[in-house]
Amino acid sequence: MRAENFKLNLDGPRNLARTLSLVENRSPLRHLILKECWKLSGKARIVGITGPPGAGKSTLASSLIRQFRKGSKTVGVVAVDPSSPFSGGAILGDRIRMMDTSLDEGVFIRSVATRGAMGGLSAAAGDLVTVMDAAGFEVVIVETVGVGQDEIDIVREADSVILALVPGLGDDIQALKAGVMEIADIFVVNKADREGADKLVREIEYLLALSPARGEWTPPVVRTVASRNEGIEDLAGKLDEHHRFLRYTAGLGEKKKQRGTDKLRKLLAEGWEKELRKGPLSAEEEEKLKEAFAERKKDPYSVAEEILGNFTWEGTE
Repeated sequence: MRAENFKLNLDGPRNLARTLSLVENRSPLRHLILKECWKLSGKARIVGITGPPGAGKSTLASSLIRQFRKGSKTVGVVAVDPSSPFSGGAILGDRIRMMDTSLDEGVFIRSVATRGAMGGLSAAAGDLVTVMDAAGFEVVIVETVGVGQDEIDIVREADSVILALVPGLGDDIQALKAGVMEIADIFVVNKADREGADKLVREIEYLLALSPARGEWTPPVVRTVASRNEGIEDLAGKLDEHHRFLRYTAGLGEKKKQRGTDKLRKLLAEGWEKELRKGPLSAEEEEKLKEAFAERKKDPYSVAEEILGNFTWEGTE
C-alpha cells in the first residue's frame, strides 16, 4: 500500500491484527499508523505484569482478564515472548496459556517476540500498546518476558506495574532488590499455597521498609493462586486503588507526559543511528575505526566529538 492511499482502520480483529503486524515488522507505513494512533490513544488503563520466569505471569494475566471482563471492560494484551532461535518470531507460549480468554470477543491477545531486545520488552511493544489503546480497549495488559534485576522497561509503558514473585526464590529476592523491586506498584506472591509464601511476604515487606519512601503510595503485597483464581478480586481492587491514587495526585498525567518524551528520545536515537549507518558508521567506516581503536591510533571520544560536530559534548566545556 502506498503512503498516499493509507487510511487507518482498526475495526475488527483482522484489521487490528494487520495493523499490529505492520507496526511490529517496521513497515514503511509504521510512522503513518502511529501518528494517527497517537491522536486516538491516551484513554486506556495500561497494566504491566513482570517478574522472573516461572512466576505464573500468564496465568495471572488470564485471571485478571476474566476479572476485568466481569465488569464488561474490553481488554487488549501484549504478551512478550522469547524469540524463536530459528525464525526470530515469538514462541507463542503466552498465547496458548491464555487460550480460554482469547475466544472472548472483548479480548484481543497479541504475542510479540523480544528479537534480542533487553529490558523485558520488545522494541515494538510500546508501539503495539499505542495501537491497542487507539483501537478502544479500556484496559491494555502488558506481560513481559521473564525479567531480572535490570530489565525494567515496563515502568515506561505501564500506569500500574505488578511484580509477580513465587515462594522458593530464596536469596534471589535479594538480587532483585536494587532493580525490578523498585518499580513495582503492587507485589503479588503467586502460588501462595506453596510452602514459604509467608516467608516471602515478610521478605518483601522488609525490603519495602528499607526502601526510600515513594510518596503517599505504599505498594501492597497481595497473595494469589492464579490457577484457581484465588486472590484475583483483591488484586483487581488494589489496581483500582492505584489508578484512583494516580488520578488524585496527577501522577497519571505525569506518566503520560513522560511516556511521550520517552518515545521522542527513542525515535530520535533510532533516526540518528540510521543516519550514522549511512555515513560515519557505515560498515566500511566502522571496520576502519575498529582497527584504529585497537591500534590506539584513534580514540572513541575524539571520533564522537567529530561526528557530533556542533553538539556540546559533556565534559568539554
